[in-house]
Amino acid sequence: MRFKNLSQLKRPAPLSIAFGNLPQHILMATYAKDKAFKINELVASAFEESFEWYGFTLAPIDQPELIVDIGLPKNDLNLQDYTTLSSTRIAEFQELLAEDAIINGWIHSHGALNYKHFSDTDEKNHLTVLDFVAARTRKPLAKREIAIQDLVLLEKDRFVEEDLRKGSVSLITDGPVTEANIMETVYGSFCYSIVIGDEGWHEQKIHYQERGVISGYTTVRSKAADIEFVDIGRSLSSHDIRSLRDEVEKKIRPHTDPPPEVIERM
Repeated sequence: MRFKNLSQLKRPAPLSIAFGNLPQHILMATYAKDKAFKINELVASAFEESFEWYGFTLAPIDQPELIVDIGLPKNDLNLQDYTTLSSTRIAEFQELLAEDAIINGWIHSHGALNYKHFSDTDEKNHLTVLDFVAARTRKPLAKREIAIQDLVLLEKDRFVEEDLRKGSVSLITDGPVTEANIMETVYGSFCYSIVIGDEGWHEQKIHYQERGVISGYTTVRSKAADIEFVDIGRSLSSHDIRSLRDEVEKKIRPHTDPPPEVIERM
């Protein structure tokens, strides 16, 4: 057989059947947005200057795509242009949440800085949060064929040890099989990331992780995303603001003279 060109020798693409998708834009309650910017104000008034801080975006467990609240954990260190985030703090905060609430991302402030984008440090923090929340925002996206070279089909009780030495994968069935396609479920997870500033600006991304349940093949990607604010019938009350002020004074740890090891990481 003659081939006009080598492209005719390409293997067919693995079969993939999609039945789900991940959010392509961010849904956020107006209440949560107002709360985030109120934290900015309270940090500036409590410490007489702006500092970076971070919190977690919270969602109902049955609506993981919707940000309904902002959770403020104890920050380890807050500087004018840097804040730290660790998986330990994420785990500690998750344990305090009600059973019907989950973390679906994180939000932080650049305060009065004129840098209205995510920093290199932020990009590392994105992955820390994504790794933690992936199990809670996970959903099946597709069935995808696993391309296996040298698949050997065997019949139960009708093979010997030598048969198992052949091929890269053996599929043992309860009856004779001459052809088989192996399909794995591909699970997808997402994590929201939002950065805000004292002047009222904001920028946001969605980070995605996809993983094959059998192959373990994992991909991570991110994209800039639009944000849609929705009314959930809740607004910041004077009581909410007083409670939030107490949280800020307790959980934000401003440091104007960071230790050398922190400066090296910045």
